[in-house]
Parts: sequence; structure tokens; C-alpha cells
Amino acid sequence: MTEPPGAGAGFASDPNIFNEDYEAFRPETAGDRPTVLQVLPALVSGGVERGTVDVASALVNAGWRALVVSNGGPMVREVERVGAEHIRIPVHSKNPLHWRANFEALVDLIWTEQVDLVHARSRLPAWLAYGAARRSRVPFVTTFHQRPDAATALKRRYNAVMTRGDRVIAISHYVAQKLLDTYGMDPVRLRVIPRGVDLSMFDPDKVTAERMIRLVNKWRVPDGVPIVMLPARVTEWKGHRLLLDALALLERGSFHCLMVGDDSRDRVKSSLERHVAKLGLTPYVHFVGKTDDMPAAYKLADVVVSSSIDPEPFGRVMIEAQAMGRPIVAADHGGARESVIAGETGWLFPPSNARALADGILNALSLEEGARMDLTAKAIAHVRQGFSRYQMCARTLSVYGELLGGTVADDREPTT
Repeated sequence: MTEPPGAGAGFASDPNIFNEDYEAFRPETAGDRPTVLQVLPALVSGGVERGTVDVASALVNAGWRALVVSNGGPMVREVERVGAEHIRIPVHSKNPLHWRANFEALVDLIWTEQVDLVHARSRLPAWLAYGAARRSRVPFVTTFHQRPDAATALKRRYNAVMTRGDRVIAISHYVAQKLLDTYGMDPVRLRVIPRGVDLSMFDPDKVTAERMIRLVNKWRVPDGVPIVMLPARVTEWKGHRLLLDALALLERGSFHCLMVGDDSRDRVKSSLERHVAKLGLTPYVHFVGKTDDMPAAYKLADVVVSSSIDPEPFGRVMIEAQAMGRPIVAADHGGARESVIAGETGWLFPPSNARALADGILNALSLEEGARMDLTAKAIAHVRQGFSRYQMCARTLSVYGELLGGTVADDREPTT
């Protein structure tokens, strides 16, 4: 694929990835201070929400004004903590009776707050935000986070709003190519901006022994046994069953597996637990649920697995694990091909192939000390060179700058 503009932006040696200095984006005068409105369904948890908070923080640090519209949630506090403003509008609602009121609320907000650019991060809110931005004559940006495949014409039409931005941000080249192939997008409007890791948080040197001991005790992790970790919400497509089938091919007692992530879907979890028992793996597999300390969780692991059945649009787990210096074994499709250097920072295995996944895990667990140290250094350097939070935010602000052109003209008319 021909890389869209922005795909290979050169931040590799930029020292700002550590101090996150956005002075280069600061308006020349206070009167030029742009206002950016990000729109998403809710602020509960997840990569979309985290990216929203990160970009809002970067905008504030650059001297811009950051607004966020959602139906609310626990991460509203984080939005406000970074100096952004949250406005609650139920843009998540699938009830058609609410759409007109939500649309008018967005139009009024854009006018009263003198918003200069609207950035939508999810499909349903994007339909409202697209219309509101067009009525208000302000630039419209989208970020395509979700899986791009659409099984029906109706689903493609629903997804298509995410291709209507004046700029469309894809979180991987895999997603970008799907947008070009499936939706016939004009590549001139397309930008590839990978997800980014907070290097101040995902730093193996900053995880204390006390934090690791807390998780060891909480999860009753056995001493002296290699830890295989799958960090993912417990759903069918994340590949928990495939990992279990792979573990069944390994010697009993040679590993302990931690399934880390939201396991509130009782039907799926119960089915997996029955499969664990059927395979005779009950003593060696532990569903531990969510954790508030993923850096410490990664540091406990000897190998991290991403066994998704369907391609990951990007795969945040893969860059977080590498940032912590952990070997990653991932299915060879989707975003994994862009974030894992096969044979250097991890292993890629043919999707849905339990034997190949088991071999990848064995390769990781069989590394001698020198080889493991070498992999750790390469993995950390790889993430710092291409997948930092600063790089993600700086590239996003650059996209905003393309549309605002350095000055923010205010020639809009009031809407009725």
C-alpha cells in the first residue's frame, strides 16, 4: 500500500517523547487560541477514551482550548484534571427520538463555545457531529478505531460516516488500507496515526517491587513458574479458547496463565472455564479480572499473548507489552504486523493455529538470559521510536493544524 500522508512522520529521535513538550503547537497570540471539540459515546474505559483524554491534555498544554462531549462516565474526572471541559450530551443514544435534540445541542454548543474544529471518535456520535460541523461550517475530523470489516451493505453505510471527515485518521496501515478498499476513500484525506503509550507509566524501571507483590498476593501467583499472560476483555473474538488449546499442548506445570481483563460476560467466561476443566488445565489457568495497574501486571509476565481470532485494528496490548520489555506472541494479521518485529521483539503465528501459538510461547519461555535481555532492549526502543503518546498527540495536533491553517477565521453566522 502507498502510505497516506503522515504515515511515516519522523519522531524517532525526538526527545519530546519523554517531556511531551507541545510548545511548537502554541498559537502566536492568545487571540489565535483554537477550540477543538472531541465527541465520543461515553468516558468509561478503553482505548478510544484514553486517546481522547491524551489529546485533550496535549491541546491544553499547547495553549489550545479542549472540549469533550459524551454521555459521561468515570473518566470525566480525567478530562477535567488535564484542564479540558466536559459537556454531557447523550450522543450515545440509539433512540431516534433523541437524535434531533442531540444534534441541535451540538450545533448550539459549537456556536456558543466558538468551536473551530470537531473530532468524532465513534460512529453514532459521528453522524450527529458530522451534520453539526457541516451546518456550523467548521472542519470535521474522524478517527477510525473500530474493526473496519462490514458484513452487510447496511453496516458499511453506518460505518461510512467515519470516512466523511475533512481528515480521516486511521490507527494503523491495516485500517487505512481497508478504508481505501472498502469505502473508496480519497487517500489525500487519510492520515495514519498509530496509538501511543504513556512512557512515563509503561516503564519497567518505574514499577516497584511493592506493586508487583500486591498483584502476586491478590492473584495468588505461584512462585518460580513462568507466567503466560493474555490481557484482553473476555469475549469470543479475543482468542482465549485458542490460547487454552495451545496451553494444552505444553507440559503441565511448566507455566501459569493469567487471563487479565474484564470478565463480566458470564456466558463467555463460564464456557471458557468449562473448557479449562475439560483440558485438565484448572490448576494452571486463572481468570483475574481487571486491574488498575497494568504496568505491574506486564512486568509479572514472562510472555504476553495476543491471540485474537479476528484482526486487531491496532492492538494496544502489543505496544504496552513491548514498552515493558516483554516478549509478545501475536496472531499474524491486522495491526500486529505493524507493531511487532517478528523474531526481534516477539513472534507472529498463523491466526487460529494452536500448535503455532504453543510454539511461539515455548520460544519466548526458552530464551536464555542474554537473548532475553537483547529482546527487551529492542522492544523498548521499538515502542519509544514509533509508538509513544507524544508522537500520537503531536501527529493529531498536526492534522488539526492542516485544517486550521495556522489562523482561525470566525466568519460564521448564527444558526437558528
